[in-house]
Amino acid sequence: MDKLTVFIALTAIAVLLQAGVLVAMYLTMRKTSQRMEALATEVKTKVMPTVEQAQEMLNMARPRVQGIVENLESAAKLVRSQVERVDATVNDVMDRARLQIIRGDELLTRTLDRVEQTSEMVQKTVVSPVRQFSGLLQGITVGLEFLFGGRGRRNGGSRGERRPVPQDEMFI
Repeated sequence: MDKLTVFIALTAIAVLLQAGVLVAMYLTMRKTSQRMEALATEVKTKVMPTVEQAQEMLNMARPRVQGIVENLESAAKLVRSQVERVDATVNDVMDRARLQIIRGDELLTRTLDRVEQTSEMVQKTVVSPVRQFSGLLQGITVGLEFLFGGRGRRNGGSRGERRPVPQDEMFI
C-alpha cells in the first residue's frame, strides 16, 4: 500500500468516527427532547385541569406552585447548560482526535522520510564504495592472473588455456 492509500483510509476512519459520534449525539438529544416534551405535556395535562378545578386551593398553595415553577425553570436551565457542556466536550474531543490524527500523519511522514534518507545514505556510503572496492579487487585479480598466467604459458602452458576468474567468491 502506498502512503496516499493509508492516509485516505485514516481520514475515512476519522470521518466515519466523527459521523458516528454526531449521529449518537443527535439520537441522544432527540430522545432527551422527546422525554422533556412528554414530561412537559404530562405536567400540562395533569396540573392544568387540577389548577382550574381548584382555584381556591391554588390561591392558598400559590407559594408552593411558584416554588415548583422556579424548580422547573432551574431544571430547564440546568438541562440546557448540560447540553451545552456536552456539545462543547464533544467538539473538544473531535478537535483533539483530529489533532492526534494530524500528529500521527506527520510522525509517519517524518519516519518514512528518515527511512528513505537512511536508505539513500547507506547506498551512498556503504554499497557504492563496496562495489568500487569489489571492482578494484576484481581488476587486481584479473591483472595478477594475467601476469601469473603469462608465466605459466611460457613455462609449458598451452596458449588457449586461461583460468577462469572466481566470480562466485566475489562480494556483490
